[in-house]
Amino acid sequence: MGELRKDYVMDKFVIYPSNLDEIKKDNSSNTLCPYCPGNENYTPSAIVSLVIKSGILQRLSDSEGNIVKDWSVRVFNSNTPIIVQNNSSLYTDKPLYSEPAYGYHQILVATPNHNESFSNISVEQWCNVLLVLQDRIRWLYSQKKVTYVSVYINNGNKCGTKIDHSHIDIVTFSEVPPFIESKALLSHRYVNENGNCPSCIAISTELDGPRQILATDNFIAFSPWASIYPYEFAIYPKKHSTTLTKISQKEIFDLAMILRSTLGGMSQVLKNPSFNLIFQLSPEKKNSRQFHWHIEIYPHISELTGLEKGFGVFVNSILPETAASKLGAAARKEIAKIVGVE
Repeated sequence: MGELRKDYVMDKFVIYPSNLDEIKKDNSSNTLCPYCPGNENYTPSAIVSLVIKSGILQRLSDSEGNIVKDWSVRVFNSNTPIIVQNNSSLYTDKPLYSEPAYGYHQILVATPNHNESFSNISVEQWCNVLLVLQDRIRWLYSQKKVTYVSVYINNGNKCGTKIDHSHIDIVTFSEVPPFIESKALLSHRYVNENGNCPSCIAISTELDGPRQILATDNFIAFSPWASIYPYEFAIYPKKHSTTLTKISQKEIFDLAMILRSTLGGMSQVLKNPSFNLIFQLSPEKKNSRQFHWHIEIYPHISELTGLEKGFGVFVNSILPETAASKLGAAARKEIAKIVGVE
C-alpha cells in the first residue's frame, strides 16, 4: 500500500504510491488507447457508463461478461491509482509522520472520441460530463474514510498525463488537503472579520471589468488580479455556492457553455497548450469552514524558477488585463460559433 508522508514542520502532503513502476512507465509509444471505445477490456470495469438512448440518459455499469457499449461518458477505477482502498496499519509519528495513502482514484473519460479535446467537445457533452461528476462526488462522499474529494484535469504531456484521451481524475482523501484547509480557514476568517465572502467581493469587483473574460447568467470567467501563471484564469458561480453538487440543471448548462467557450478561446490564443484544470470545492464532511467553489485553469507555457520554488514569490510576464483581453476576444468568438451552430 502507498504512503502519505508529511513534512517535518510544514503542513504538506506527499504521496508515495505503491505502484511506482507502473506510474513511471512511459506509454507514449503505445498506439492503443485504453480509454477508447472497443478497448474497454484494458481498464477496470465501468462503475458508471452514461448511455444516451432515444434522447434519454441512462446510467449503466459493466457486469461480468457484459461491457456497456456506445457510452458517452465512462467512469472506472484507475489502472495506476496513486492511492488505493486497502487497510494498513502503517502509521509513524513525527518528526517522520506517515499514514496509509487510502482512498479512491477514479477516471472519468469525458468523450468516446479520442480526437476530441476539452476545448472542442460540445456543450451538450460537457453537460453530460458535469452530471456524471456530480453523481460521482455525491457517491464518494457517502463512503467511509472519505473526507475530501479532489477533481482535476491533467491535459497534455507537460501537465502530468501519459494518456492524451480527454479524461478527469477523481481522487479522495481521508483528511482535507492542507491547501484546501488553508483556503477554507482564510475565507472563514475573512467572513467573520468583514461580514462577506471574499470571493463574492472579487466577483463583484471583476464583473464587467478589464480582467473579465466571459460571463453568462450564472458564471463569470476572469484573470485573477494577482495571477501567478501567464494566462491563468478562474471560473466562479456568480451566486455564492460551496459545491458543484448543489447546482441546478440550468447552472450546469451555463457552466458547460463557459467551460467550452473559455477553453476553446485559450486553445486558439495559445495554440493548444497543455493545461491543468482544478475544481476547488469546499470540504463537505467534518468541516464547518466553507469557501466559494470555483475552477482554476493553468496553461503550461512557462517554467518555475528558484524564486518560485524556494520563496513562493512568482514572476508573471503577462499582465492579467492583457491575458483577459486576448482570452476574452477568443472566447466570445467561440460562444458566437456555438450559439450559431448548436
